[in-house]
Amino acid sequence: MREKKRISSNVLGFVQKQRHLLLLQKVKSGQTLSAHEARELNRYENPVQKQSLLDSQARDLAKKNAARRAAQDIGELPKVVDPVRKAATLKSLRLFCETYFPQAFYLEWSADHLKVIAKIEEAVTSGGLFAFAMPRGSGKTTLTIAAAIWAVFSGISRSVCLIGSAVGQSLALFQGVQASLIGNDLLLEDFPEIVFPVRALENNAHRQRGQRYKDELTFIVWGTKKIVFPTIPGSLASGHAITVTSLDSNIRGQIHTTVEGKILRPDLVLIDDPQTRESAGAPEQTRKRLQILNGDVLGLSGPGKKISGLLTCTKIYDNDLADQILNRKKNPYWQGECTKMLYKFPTNIKLWDEYSQIRAESFQSGGNASEGTAWYAEHREAMDEGAEVAWPQRKQDDELSALQHAMNLYYRDAAAFMAEYQNEPKTGDKDDILLTVDDVMAKVNDRKRGEIPLKCQYLTMFCDVHDTLIYYCVCAWEDDFTGYIVDYGTYPEQKRLIFTMKTATRKLSGEIIGAGIDAAIQSGLNNLITDYLARNWHRTGGATMRIDRGFIDSGYKPGIVENVRRKVGNIIMSSRGVGLKAASRPMSSYIKKPGERYGFHWYIPNVNKTNEFPYVAIDVNFWKTFVQERLKMAMGDKGGMTIFGNMGSMHSQFAEHIANSEFWVRTQGHGRTVHEWTAKVGRPDNHWFDCLVGCACAAAMCGCKVDGQALKTTERKQITLSELQKQRRANNV
Repeated sequence: MREKKRISSNVLGFVQKQRHLLLLQKVKSGQTLSAHEARELNRYENPVQKQSLLDSQARDLAKKNAARRAAQDIGELPKVVDPVRKAATLKSLRLFCETYFPQAFYLEWSADHLKVIAKIEEAVTSGGLFAFAMPRGSGKTTLTIAAAIWAVFSGISRSVCLIGSAVGQSLALFQGVQASLIGNDLLLEDFPEIVFPVRALENNAHRQRGQRYKDELTFIVWGTKKIVFPTIPGSLASGHAITVTSLDSNIRGQIHTTVEGKILRPDLVLIDDPQTRESAGAPEQTRKRLQILNGDVLGLSGPGKKISGLLTCTKIYDNDLADQILNRKKNPYWQGECTKMLYKFPTNIKLWDEYSQIRAESFQSGGNASEGTAWYAEHREAMDEGAEVAWPQRKQDDELSALQHAMNLYYRDAAAFMAEYQNEPKTGDKDDILLTVDDVMAKVNDRKRGEIPLKCQYLTMFCDVHDTLIYYCVCAWEDDFTGYIVDYGTYPEQKRLIFTMKTATRKLSGEIIGAGIDAAIQSGLNNLITDYLARNWHRTGGATMRIDRGFIDSGYKPGIVENVRRKVGNIIMSSRGVGLKAASRPMSSYIKKPGERYGFHWYIPNVNKTNEFPYVAIDVNFWKTFVQERLKMAMGDKGGMTIFGNMGSMHSQFAEHIANSEFWVRTQGHGRTVHEWTAKVGRPDNHWFDCLVGCACAAAMCGCKVDGQALKTTERKQITLSELQKQRRANNV
């Protein structure tokens, strides 16, 4: 076979060069060449030619790298347009907002705005926590975004963490920061060392890895949840970071490693509206979010490090997260500040009522309510009398004053106005909420668990049955319904203060290996009831008592309850709650039939010739109101109710069940007033509330009586704006 000609180096094409280089690399790395590859490599036997090929390849690679580095380099930074203006704004958040965000902060500041800005500056520069509530639409979210940028640009905060109530809301907050960096040319003018490298990315995260300034990497990060500002000599924000998370996600781990290898943890957290409407109405979610705020969030800075925090919020419901954070008695370290749209309502309410009627008639006839504005202009002096508006500049173009704007909002929806613009959420008048969680926790009587006061004559117990747990409560009673909660808990015991039925770690199913739900419930009930009936409860003075009457809710598993009842004896009875409404006939008007028993808001129907087991029917709407009013009474009052222990906080979850799981609506019928009870949004656990209701009804069966054997329930009336003014004037006297 004729031998092929050797190829001269001056005729080597690009493909041959690449192939030759590949073969040389294989030899250099110790790989074995095939016979064909060896012959191919031998054709380039001239060492000079081989070296020339390698040098050519190296030059090509160097040119490409140089071209790429040149393309990645952002070049010279623009000069600062106004150094004096820049220096001044870094010392004042107010001036920073006015200078660089004129389209957002175009109205004159209110006194409340200036107060809030001063608090933000203090929190950022000196440390500490600050929570503030402002009326809806006051610009608190925009102010939060501006504060985050100012804190980083000034170099005060090296790592800022933005936190929202949910993922969507927190990302919107973060995108507000990004939009300001991308589109705010005023920031670019005075902070080119920070903003220009960001603009050079053209909102393309792929360009961040190789970005250079004067041939040095900037280490900029432009992500969906994290921004690391470019490392630029002389920049106050060099290597500083802004991250984002939410209260419904994994909030821990908000750390950043610098190019020097240092670990940066957040030194400033900015929390915007930490609750949703759903979470605000759910006590368990409120408790969990409060724990996250005071635990995980304030621990983001790491051990031994101080963290600054700013929290903006709006109240939605009484005792929601915002209400608790702003309460300086409950959470003094947050330094809560609550602002309003109207600090004083106008005094001539009748004129405003007429104005509202004119507006309503205009809208009903297809108008635009201009007649109302004309009427207000005619009577403005009288209608403005007595009013104090927080922000005089806040009004619509077709409105004459901020007061008119506020009153329009009030007449549109008074409840929403009081909650979202006054930060005073109400459901009617002061008696709408009979009892608060704080009221319950304040009723501790310094007695030991299980201790029975000397005057008590009866001891009652109630069990609420579920697949997972059995909730129970034991109460001691004097003849006049003065009550003492002496014990409560769950079976199995949970060994922790805060839990829900869903989060319980010890369950009935785990008590008997391999048992089904019914068997587990029956075994648990039997063990619990047998134990408590056998106990000698020690009364002050040395005597002992035993449980006189116990109820087990049989609405869920009547057969199992009946099995246990027969085994433990007649002290225990099955019971069912009956939600008698105002439209229903009261139990007192029932016609007694043979075999039936009637008592104070309870009766035992005759179940002969039916498929039902004997049970006590409990008028739960009455008894829920009853026990809440007993707990609302002052300590020491006749007929009041207290709870064992000396630390109210130990009963926080019990108090949530009693006072924050249900609400009532006042109804009337059959010549009486009835409070009809309904579960709150999210159906929070109310099981100890049911247990307390059952204990009270069992006490009535034992013989406890209230004066006159008729309870005067608190009536709720509709409050008018004129009555509200009378109350305010009376309070100011």
